[in-house]
Amino acid sequence: MLDAGIVSYGAYVPRYRITPTEIGKVWGTDGAAMGQGLNVFRKSVPAPDEDTITISTEALRIALTRGQIDPQELGAVYVGSESHPYAVKPTATVVAQAVGATPNLTAADFEFACKAGTAAIQTCLGLVGAGMIRYGVAIGSDTSQGAPGDALEYSASAGGAAFIVGREKVIAKVHRTLSYTTDTPDFWRREGQRYPSHSGRFTGEPAYFRHVTECAQRIMAAVGSKPKDYAHVVFHQPNGKFPQRVGRQLGFTDPQMKYGLVTPYIGNTYSGAALIGLANVLDVALPDQRILMVGYGSGAGSDAFDLETTEELTRYDRAYGPTVQGFLDSGVELPYAVYAKFRGKINMGGS
Repeated sequence: MLDAGIVSYGAYVPRYRITPTEIGKVWGTDGAAMGQGLNVFRKSVPAPDEDTITISTEALRIALTRGQIDPQELGAVYVGSESHPYAVKPTATVVAQAVGATPNLTAADFEFACKAGTAAIQTCLGLVGAGMIRYGVAIGSDTSQGAPGDALEYSASAGGAAFIVGREKVIAKVHRTLSYTTDTPDFWRREGQRYPSHSGRFTGEPAYFRHVTECAQRIMAAVGSKPKDYAHVVFHQPNGKFPQRVGRQLGFTDPQMKYGLVTPYIGNTYSGAALIGLANVLDVALPDQRILMVGYGSGAGSDAFDLETTEELTRYDRAYGPTVQGFLDSGVELPYAVYAKFRGKINMGGS
């Protein structure tokens, strides 16, 4: 067992939504059928004044308040995203100062497609476990984009979650974490390109399914567990279909996957997807329940975590800030024109 675990968490999802049906109206496609095929029925849309920085800051503020943690005691702030506002200027420094953290900390931006947030958790586990810092912050946050009319446009959304790692008052201890990584070019965006490219069906079997399956099987072998030992399981969810399929292939049931699956209601939040799913699980979890989380990032790799909730969860105050379910149930729907304006898809003045 690692000498560190999750001591607090928070999530944030923008309030605006758009449905696949609304997107399909513009491009002459059956949006409802597309949504059913992806198992995504609406997705979140960031307001014009929301980005990875604001989403990360809000999620971290919730985590700090819930855990009653002084931001001056943070020793590391890492923000994982593939939509950092600046190409050269860290997101993490802005977030750290916005919440009142001390300058005496290490901060960095992580990037590995959709698993940058889980990689940040692993780094914090190492720093806290080694006694180098008291608390480490790992955030997965994105305002992901898909090119107009591309399949990604039906699912790419916005949101994030922050996890504070420490050794005191741990609500979810980490038994083991490991990764599985290869050079698999299923999804990419070159410098200067506005929208990412993807390899279509190639993103499935040799990319997502291979890495998630391998990583899940390897961690269960490492800790000597079986699917039935877990109360909850969370997979990265580029859509609502892939995690259900991989879960069933591995031997998990729909009730085990229920709370970890959030993409059908808010879309694919990229670096935030698995972490928001874990936050939703922790919102409802009871003490002494095991949780398996497997993240995935294109390019490609997976990070797996074997966790177990503790009795400290009964004393943890979830009252501050909305629950993840609150975000899933709420939202203001937008017409495509307003969505396109919010996301900068309309070129004003030719610039």
